Amino acid sequence: MIVKALRVGLGQLIVAGDALTRPRPQKRTPQGQAAVNSEAASLALYQFHACPFCIKTRRAMHRLNVPVALHDAKRDPQAREALLAGGGKVKVPCLRIEEAGGTRWMYESSDIIAYLEQRFANVA
Repeated sequence: MIVKALRVGLGQLIVAGDALTRPRPQKRTPQGQAAVNSEAASLALYQFHACPFCIKTRRAMHRLNVPVALHDAKRDPQAREALLAGGGKVKVPCLRIEEAGGTRWMYESSDIIAYLEQRFANVA
């Protein structure tokens, strides 16, 4: 019971720290941002709200100014089921990438951030 309370309290502290120190979003031309928005429509992030690795990933999305759909796999049973059925495990963060060849599920915050930077950082 005490451990759960500590974990919840620490999670909320991390969320508050993120809100206070969030980086500025990348500036783009209107055409560049429209292209990013269009490409980001094929992405979805499955996450837990107070998970430190999910927060790290959301911070990168905010910094890169990439509007990715968020699904809370902890509080939303349908999102949890979709994550388990598609990705094979309930592990967050997980980025669902819809591509012409099918759907890809990417785990690990560092891999997700590297993918987002490679795909969106240089769009002007």
